[in-house]
Amino acid sequence: MEREQQAMARMEAIRRRIGQMQGLAAALVIVFALLAGAFALPAWVAALAGGAIFLTALATGDREADRRLGARLGPRRDRRAVAWPDSGMKVIAEGLNDPCIITDGSGIVRYVNQVAAARFGPIQPGDPLSFKLRVTALHDALDRVVSLDQPETIGWAEKIPTERWFEAQLAPIHFPPDPNGSDRKPDFVLVVIEDQTEQRRAERMRADFVANASHELRTPLAALSGFIETLQGPAREDPAARERFLGIMGAQAGRMKRLIDDLLSLSRIEMKAHVLPDTIVDLAELAGQTVDMLVPLADETGVTVHFERPAGEMPVLGDRDELIQVLSNLIENAIKYGASGKTVEVSARADGDGYQVAVTDHGPGIAEEHLPRLTERFYRADIQSSREKQGTGLGLAIVKHILTRHRGRLGVSSRIGQGSVFTIRLPAARSVSSKS
Repeated sequence: MEREQQAMARMEAIRRRIGQMQGLAAALVIVFALLAGAFALPAWVAALAGGAIFLTALATGDREADRRLGARLGPRRDRRAVAWPDSGMKVIAEGLNDPCIITDGSGIVRYVNQVAAARFGPIQPGDPLSFKLRVTALHDALDRVVSLDQPETIGWAEKIPTERWFEAQLAPIHFPPDPNGSDRKPDFVLVVIEDQTEQRRAERMRADFVANASHELRTPLAALSGFIETLQGPAREDPAARERFLGIMGAQAGRMKRLIDDLLSLSRIEMKAHVLPDTIVDLAELAGQTVDMLVPLADETGVTVHFERPAGEMPVLGDRDELIQVLSNLIENAIKYGASGKTVEVSARADGDGYQVAVTDHGPGIAEEHLPRLTERFYRADIQSSREKQGTGLGLAIVKHILTRHRGRLGVSSRIGQGSVFTIRLPAARSVSSKS
């Protein structure tokens, strides 16, 4: 009895060890599947997938897996009639985060991972791939992979219902691998599809950002160059013109400095986008400090700022300097764009499980079609007015990025001829802590 127990214990230990080896083999299959083209994928995938089947049969006593293994190793079987082993498919296909489809040489689907089924809808093994993916470039590439026995990468775009970009990597697979390197056609084709929509949009945003930043910097640089040439030439001996031109040059240099400061600020905020603030600050106190700081600008503009201070504290988790920057941008905009002689109201109060600060001006208002784009970089509802007010076009983009990092939101409402209301909402410190 004791011997039997010891034998069973040893067998269980062996099975656990084999299970670990099976997991290692599966991991290796996935790694080499991802390195298609660089390390002779077909041979590696086939060999390692076969190893996974062998370990499955040995570790679990799976007679079906053992039968498949014997069929693969049998010397007389028809290579063209080979059926892809289930476990090999799952090791490769289900181990990928991208949609993965395995077809035979004629484009008939043999296996579809869950990611592909979720993205493209139900695809049944035995159906032609063209039934679900009507992409001519993809099917042409599949034919080339089969005929040339070479991996290939292609891309395409879908325009309906929304514009999306995809890239597919296709790799031929021989089952079993042919060590002699004969010219036989591949038995299967591994198709891995990557959704590149967000990457393309990010690239487009970066390109637009660089173009806009270059344009914004080029204008004051051109003005500086022109006035320098004038001062070196016709205005050299004209004190009045020299003073006027130097004043304009100073204003243009200040515009460049503000733009560069905002660009650097935006870059710093984006670098910390995934780091949540962990310091408790009083949002009401920050709003009061910001109002006091901007009183001189309001007096200069002829605007009165009224702050409705709450009775108690408004604790939030936040970066003190960044939240002051948010409040400063919003209140300063209200002062600059509000009509002279009018009032800017700043109110702070509790809002559900958080707090809000609303900034109201009585300026010309913003047309409804501009509201969704106000937080885009360099977007201006009124370009001429923005430049006259020394705006960089980045203020609200900075506000949006800071609020996103703080799990906050920005709300905007406006009516032409009546003014605008910008409202920030932040979760209370206790609420944020409990969610974390």
